[in-house]
Amino acid sequence: MTARDAVSGFAALSHPVRLALFRTLCDQAPERASAGELAQGFDIPPSTMTGHLQTLERAGLIKAERRSRFMLYSLNSEGTRRIVRFLLDDCCHLRPELVGTDEEAEAQADALMQAS
Repeated sequence: MTARDAVSGFAALSHPVRLALFRTLCDQAPERASAGELAQGFDIPPSTMTGHLQTLERAGLIKAERRSRFMLYSLNSEGTRRIVRFLLDDCCHLRPELVGTDEEAEAQADALMQAS
């Protein structure tokens, strides 16, 4: 992952609504959800919700799939792994005092990915 790609991912997650959407899709992975299902609990217009979902998709953190008239969204586990790996490898350089041992960091990253 390039630094530019990582910045795109971090920027996408920097908005509270997008972070909540990402968390929701992580919680229900590998299941998909429509924009309407994801919008429940948010007091924002559908076009704004669509914009947030598109931002997460462009950042490679979620996937969109058209089914008839609906878009279904799901976690992009590969994109999520890449951003986690960027933090561990490129930012922290797997320094044990920052993230634990290499094995611990890998186990934690793997556990996060398996949970999603």
